[in-house]
Amino acid sequence: MVDILLFIIYTLIGLISLSLGAFALMNKTQESRVGTAMFWFILGIIFILGDYIPANIVGILIIIMAILSATKQVKMVHFETTSEAFKKESAQKIGNKLFIPALVLAILAFVIAQFTDLGAYNAIGLSGIGALVVIMMISKSSIKEANLESNRLLSQVGPTAILPQILAALGTLFTVAGVGDVIANGVSQVIPTGNVWLGVTAYCVGMALFTAVMGNAFAAFSVITAGIGVPFVFNLGADPVIAGALALTAGFCGTLLTPMAANFNIVPASILDLKNQYGVIKTQAPIAIIMLIIHIILMRFLAF
Repeated sequence: MVDILLFIIYTLIGLISLSLGAFALMNKTQESRVGTAMFWFILGIIFILGDYIPANIVGILIIIMAILSATKQVKMVHFETTSEAFKKESAQKIGNKLFIPALVLAILAFVIAQFTDLGAYNAIGLSGIGALVVIMMISKSSIKEANLESNRLLSQVGPTAILPQILAALGTLFTVAGVGDVIANGVSQVIPTGNVWLGVTAYCVGMALFTAVMGNAFAAFSVITAGIGVPFVFNLGADPVIAGALALTAGFCGTLLTPMAANFNIVPASILDLKNQYGVIKTQAPIAIIMLIIHIILMRFLAF
């Protein structure tokens, strides 16, 4: 049941990507029409048939996507959108009801994840579908309009939409390759064993920096915990639950500082059409640094 639901959710994502590729290919005025269509077609095929395609073939397809993105062959697809007057009129009619789908998304995801055995991925996918149904009921929109807006948003985000999946895979590779051991050996040359303050600082700062590189605190956690957390913090008597939880949220401070965390920092800049694509990061940086310092202090006094 779990695998069937996950396959359905991945198929829906793939169909949206294929639809975007079709829009790009059919638009005769589309810039880099072939490259744009090829990118989204490949992504859609991987989402739908990834389990049935040999891993090395999937790897080649991902490399092709990377080349298309690096050579700037993936451009935003232009859609006919409603007028500003219509958007304002619709916003006034819907009003605060616009927040209902967001609440449905959060509540459904929590309930499914906590009280069923469907898993986190199915929880996110099913809650997204539920929120879509609710917003279609509120706005009286059709499936066609929902697909059009999904395509428009995906196109606006662009190739950065696949960054979370790529970074998650990179985190797994780093763990398997023993990067944590390399980090431990390097840190041991700088930090003297037995110094709690230096160990805690290295753990928190290491999580933030590695998260900035990976774009994902969860991907960084296993590597930094193995390389710094265990030998320089846990082995000194720290409560692993408290120290581990604070280390993970310290990593999120790094999330606020990196373009690699595209979902949080680059996508909003694209959607809001900010002149500086790093404007979100610049605004968040002072708060992130302050929060990181607070994490170091909290770990030192709460975990020991």
